[in-house]
Amino acid sequence: MGLVASIATSTVWRWLQAERLRPWRYHFWQKISDPEAFLVRARPVLELYEEATNLLRQGIWVVCVDEKTSIQAREGQEDPVPATANHPVHVAPRYARRGALQLFAGLSVAEGFVFGCTRARKCFVDFQAFILEVLVPEAISRGVTEIRLVLDNGPTHAPKQLETWLTEQQATRQWPFTIQVAWLPKYASWLDQIEIWFSVLQRKVLMPNHFASLDTLTQRIMDFIGHHNASAKPINWTYTVDKLVDKLGAN
Repeated sequence: MGLVASIATSTVWRWLQAERLRPWRYHFWQKISDPEAFLVRARPVLELYEEATNLLRQGIWVVCVDEKTSIQAREGQEDPVPATANHPVHVAPRYARRGALQLFAGLSVAEGFVFGCTRARKCFVDFQAFILEVLVPEAISRGVTEIRLVLDNGPTHAPKQLETWLTEQQATRQWPFTIQVAWLPKYASWLDQIEIWFSVLQRKVLMPNHFASLDTLTQRIMDFIGHHNASAKPINWTYTVDKLVDKLGAN
């Protein structure tokens, strides 16, 4: 076929339909470059998910922890107009920025409960505060003997410092439990259960974004956590080590 000066739009559409091509649609994917190293990190996490309920009965609490960062409070120039028959909610396109906050949260894998707090920043000290002020008191009230933290390798978690700091805190504060960290593989947020809950929070609370202040935004988030926990259920996690091994073999 040679070059032509022009092609009719209808012809292009006909070709695309004939070949069942939709070039305007796309999805992201990522090839695992080092399958062996990935499996070394992922296997313990998937095994923790599978055994979380039994481990909790033994006093071992499995918690996925991460941050949802830069949650903005935007106040629309006009209040949203509620949905009516055949019409969605209408949101003002112009708004004033009222600041941003960071949500630190942990999901109890065995039960689906979420524990969280908001902070102005997302530094290691803020992550430390979340552990000391939220997770530790909850662990003490539960009477657990060990916490298994599932974490990614983000700088907020200070991978090179965290475990040493936890050991020092355990000795200094004489916690009645120990804390072990299960590090996720790099670029594997899809294996982190708290990310699933963050997506629910985004859909049900943060959109459409209409918050008059950071205090209002914080209160809505904490209210939603309480609402979620009132009927929380563990995530129906079906991705097993065997499925991952099959996936890596296919790569």
